[in-house]
Formats: sequence, structure tokens, C-alpha cells
Amino acid sequence: MRKKILQILAVVTAASPVVGWAQAPKAVVVVSDEDVKAVLKLAADTKRTIPDNTIRVIDMGNYQLGVAVVHRGPTGGGTAAAVGGNAAPAAAPNPQPACGEPRAGAKGPNGIYHDDTAETYVVTSGSGTLIMGGTIVNGRRSPADSEVTTILNGPSCNGTMVGYTSRQIKEGDIIVIPERVPHGFSAIPDHVTYLSVRPDLKKVLQPGYVNPALKTK
Repeated sequence: MRKKILQILAVVTAASPVVGWAQAPKAVVVVSDEDVKAVLKLAADTKRTIPDNTIRVIDMGNYQLGVAVVHRGPTGGGTAAAVGGNAAPAAAPNPQPACGEPRAGAKGPNGIYHDDTAETYVVTSGSGTLIMGGTIVNGRRSPADSEVTTILNGPSCNGTMVGYTSRQIKEGDIIVIPERVPHGFSAIPDHVTYLSVRPDLKKVLQPGYVNPALKTK
């Protein structure tokens, strides 16, 4: 486990621009295994429909760092899940502004990209088929007041993915997804659970956010 923690810290450091260390906070923030389990338990107990759960948004001085845990169950009927939330419903017109490329009749799995936040995943259990890259077409912006925008990932574009590549991911894998790169899952046989660390250089996420599961601590 210590090796995995060191790996993710190295990846996040390499993926993030250099910031002013003199202004960075001095206190160490520990997100414990118990914290992660408490957040997952609350999500299960409340039958939360969004699989993505931010644990904390941490002030790093010149930027913020979101730390999240994501648990996804099996996909059914060939439906792909966007990484920022569940697959978009097929009904009801979406009133949000369009994003991505307009392309009439385009078909494909659902995916998402985030304008301002990169992500580093560490898969802690399970496996799935991650789809990545390509283009979002016929997409819609995340609402300004939605959880996706304010707490999880910042402003995002969700829509149909085309021209993507696929890769099987499994426990122990580390995946780095830059800003504005489309991604999602096309298949999850049983489940996949992963930690996600999100550098927030523009401070678009809610400052100091703490998951409700931890507020009694």
C-alpha cells in the first residue's frame, strides 16, 4: 500500500505544473482507509445514484486538490457509464448548452471530459473496460450549480464518444487522464472501485469541501 501511495504522489506531482511552494500549507492532510470506507458506506446506505464521491477538497495554496473514491457496479445491456456520473438518461431533452462537436445521428458509448481538472485513478478493486480519447459529440455542459461542476470535477462536457480507444483496467493500475480528454467505461463485469486525485489549478471546486460521512469526526 505504501508503494501505491508513493506512486500516485509521484504521478500527480509530474502531471501538475510547478506551483509556489512558499505559499503552500504546512499541515499534512491524511485521508485514511477508514475515511474512504465511511464515504462508500454512506453512499450505499443512502442509495446514492452518482458513483463518484469526493472525500475532501484540500487547499494547497496556489491550487486545490480533490480526493475522491468511485465505486461502479456492473454495466447492463451494453450501456456505458460516463466517468463523471451515471450514463445520461435517454428521455427528457437536456436544457444545458451544447458542447463537443455536433454530429447528426452519431451513436456510441457515453463519455465525459472536464475543462479544468485532470484525474489520476488508482484502482483498488475490480476491473472494467476504460474508453478514452477521441471526441465528444452532441454533448451537453454540466449545470453550473450541479455536483459535477461544484464538487466533483468542475465544468464538464458529457455526450457520445467517437474515435476512442479501449483498455482493460484492473486492481493496482494507475491511470492519468489530462484535462479535456474524453473518458468513460464501456463494460464493467462485476464492479470497479478506484481512488481519484484531481488537481484543481483554477480553484473551480468548492473550497474546503468535506464529505458528509466525515463531518461528525
